Amino acid sequence: MGQAGEDLQDAAQGRPGPDGLGLVQGSVGDEVTLAIARTGVEDRIAFEDGELALSDGRTLAWRWWGAEGGTPVLRLQGTPGSRLSRHPDPSIQLGLGVRYLQADRPGYGGSSRKPERGVIDFADDLVELLDAHGLDRVPVIGGSGGGPHALAFAARHPERISAVTVCVGASPLQAEEVSRMVGVNRDSYAASEKGWDALFELLTAVRERLLGPEGMQGVLGDAPERDRDVMSNPIWQKVTRANTSEALRPGAEGWTDESMALHRDWDFDLGTVKASVAWWHGDDDMNAPLPAARRAAALLRHIDFRLWHDEGHFAPVRHDREMIEELLSRS
Repeated sequence: MGQAGEDLQDAAQGRPGPDGLGLVQGSVGDEVTLAIARTGVEDRIAFEDGELALSDGRTLAWRWWGAEGGTPVLRLQGTPGSRLSRHPDPSIQLGLGVRYLQADRPGYGGSSRKPERGVIDFADDLVELLDAHGLDRVPVIGGSGGGPHALAFAARHPERISAVTVCVGASPLQAEEVSRMVGVNRDSYAASEKGWDALFELLTAVRERLLGPEGMQGVLGDAPERDRDVMSNPIWQKVTRANTSEALRPGAEGWTDESMALHRDWDFDLGTVKASVAWWHGDDDMNAPLPAARRAAALLRHIDFRLWHDEGHFAPVRHDREMIEELLSRS
C-alpha cells in the first residue's frame, strides 16, 4: 500500500497520520461525513487529504492542493489516475492563485469501486463532494479520461458548473481511429470488445508494467516524439509514478470499469451541456485521436475548440498556464 493510502487507512480507523494530525470528522447533512486525514506541504504545494462517506455507503478519497485560499477549481485527472495527479511545475498554480479539488474515481486509490458504472455516475459523487466542502458553482477542467467525466458533470448538474475546460479529451472512437493509437490503447479497445474479463486480464498485465521499472515511458514507448520528450523529464516521471501507483494500488478493477464505460457509447447527451466549453487538443495525439475529439466537440452547444500544432497527448504539460488562465477568465 502506498503512503497516501496508509494515511487514509489510518484516518479511517481514527489513528493519527504521519504528521501527528488526528482525524477530523464533521457531519454535512444527515448522510454525508467528511474526514480530513492529513495536511502538509509537498514540493511547495499545500495539500489536504481526506475521505468522504457517500450517501450510498461508498467512500470517496479527495485532495485539495495548490495556493492556500486560492480560487477553487475542480480538476478531473486522466485514466488511469488518482487525486495525486499534478503538474510537475508547482509554480504555475501557485502563481495563478489556484487551489485544485481532486478525487479518486470509483475503484482507484482510496475510493470504493462501483462495478458496471457509466461515465455519468461519477457526476453525483462530485455533487456530494462539492456540498461537503461548501462549494456551490466551480470551474471544471478534465484531461484525457477526465474530459468525458467533466462533460457528464456539466450535463447532469449544470447549476454546479461555471465553466468547463477539456484538454486532450477522450472521445467515442471509430475503428480507423483506434488503429492510429499507441499499442496499449489498441490492445485495450480490442480486449474491451471481448468483455470485462478480457480487459481486466490485459490491464492487470499493463498495471504490472506501469508499476515496474519501465513505468509510463516504457508502456508508451511508441508515443510521438513530443510525448516522449515530456516523459523523459525526471520530475514528470516522479509525479506521474506517484499518481499512477496510488491510482492502481487496489488493482486494475477500477481502471477496467472506467475503460469499459469510456469505450462504449456514453450514457449522456453532449448536446445537453449548457456551459461554455474550451477544448484543447494536439494534432498528433495518439492516445485520444484528433478526428474523434473534433466530432465530439461539434455536438456541444457552446464550444471553443483550440488546436495545438505538432503536439501529442502530453501537450497540457507545456500549456497548463494558458489553459487555466483561459478557464478562470470564463468563471
